[in-house]
Amino acid sequence: MSHDAPPRKLDFPSAQSPRGKYWWVAWVSMYEANWWWLLASVLAAIASMHSFAQIQRTLLKSAGVHVKQLRSEAAFYAANSLSTTLPGGPVLSATFLLRQQRIWGASTVVASWQLVMSGVLQAVGLAVLGLGGAFFLGAKNNPFSLLFTLGGFVALLLLAQAVASRPELIDGIGCRVLSWVNSIRGRPADAGLDKWREMLMQLESVSLGRRDLAVAFSWSLLNWIADVACLGFAAYAAGDHASVAGLTVAYAAARAVGTIPLMPGGLLVVEAVLVPGLVTSGMSLPSAISAMLIYRLISWLLIAVIGWVVFFFVFRTENIADADDGDPITGPLPVVRQSDLSADPTETALQGPVPPPEPKPENDD
Repeated sequence: MSHDAPPRKLDFPSAQSPRGKYWWVAWVSMYEANWWWLLASVLAAIASMHSFAQIQRTLLKSAGVHVKQLRSEAAFYAANSLSTTLPGGPVLSATFLLRQQRIWGASTVVASWQLVMSGVLQAVGLAVLGLGGAFFLGAKNNPFSLLFTLGGFVALLLLAQAVASRPELIDGIGCRVLSWVNSIRGRPADAGLDKWREMLMQLESVSLGRRDLAVAFSWSLLNWIADVACLGFAAYAAGDHASVAGLTVAYAAARAVGTIPLMPGGLLVVEAVLVPGLVTSGMSLPSAISAMLIYRLISWLLIAVIGWVVFFFVFRTENIADADDGDPITGPLPVVRQSDLSADPTETALQGPVPPPEPKPENDD
């Protein structure tokens, strides 16, 4: 370096790495966020949880199990806190919901069917949301692929509805599969057939028509739309905004990756996918980080805290031993024929000679 070079001014704050500077700006912008948009984001997160609980009520109602709205929402808040904050949370959450539904009057088969059907509706709703966002974002060169994908999802829903409304359709398939498995295991061909027929009889109590299926799917789609709105309001609270299509695609990608059980609540995985997606949708990097932090604080931490409060005050001391006493009857009760009630009682009386009356003792006068 030459002696006549100008002296260099040392500015330690500017010597920070770009990533550290962006995170510092993100925290400052979050502190200065618009409180009205924060409130809107909180309300959207609550609406998402409400829609989630409505899916459960609709499916259980089709099986003849009626649950109060507050009870259903309380169970979902508690299950969400178990699923998103504990290792192995999804398994604990499913077990908790299964026991709660048993307490409400559902059999094990009906409760398991509800959990599976709810998961299918959620997956289809998220896929439809992501495909719709991708279509409006610019994936219009091959619309037939989108139509075929949506057609496949609709066919899957109709197939699930048909099996739920008419379980006898899969009776023959189940018998053949069971016979094949028994032949491999060296067991009699009819081993386990009675248990299979018993499960189908319990499924006959489910009367999931197309109207109920459409209502449940609408609640599923509304659940995702409300969560996307929570993210969009978080972006506005951070002082920026993103395109609706780009926001939807970024959200769907982050949610899809978040289902991988690496960390509770998709920690670090959701953030790593969500921030680049928000930047791609038109937000600056500091605003995208701020929006991500606001969204995660509300939709994850705040909802999880509410769920743990509900769990400790509502479900912690609840006696769930009654749920293991046996499967309650959720199907139709046995029909008593009128001819059985009006039968002549003399026909079922004991037949034979009538014993003579006992002689009266004589009085000695």
